[in-house]
Amino acid sequence: MHGLHLTADLRDCRCATAWLTDAEQVGSACVEAARTAGLHVVGQLFHEFPATPEGPGGVTAAVLLAESHLCVHTWPERCCVTLDVYVCNFGGDHSAKAAAVLETLEALFMPGAVHRNALERGEVAAAAESR
Repeated sequence: MHGLHLTADLRDCRCATAWLTDAEQVGSACVEAARTAGLHVVGQLFHEFPATPEGPGGVTAAVLLAESHLCVHTWPERCCVTLDVYVCNFGGDHSAKAAAVLETLEALFMPGAVHRNALERGEVAAAAESR
């Protein structure tokens, strides 16, 4: 169950408003980024939230991958986005593909500031020993 979990918190996004409010547009970009990176899309769900007194509603785009998943959540009233890309490295190392997806999605939102995290999940040696 060894894998890589990448996250990014994007602030001060200067992209067009549709990138923060249009679930289909964001979701399609997620699917395209995954496929371009060589990952395999097996499911998807895109949701638009209603507007609030603070401004337009955000979106959540979740894409299920054969290798695991990616999610995008937007807060247009704050010009913020969170990205989450997790890949299992069973059968091959998909770490570079996950990084490519994160980089592609970050660029769409044109953030003024980015905070990234990378978490290695599981242990390669432990997985080999348990077989």
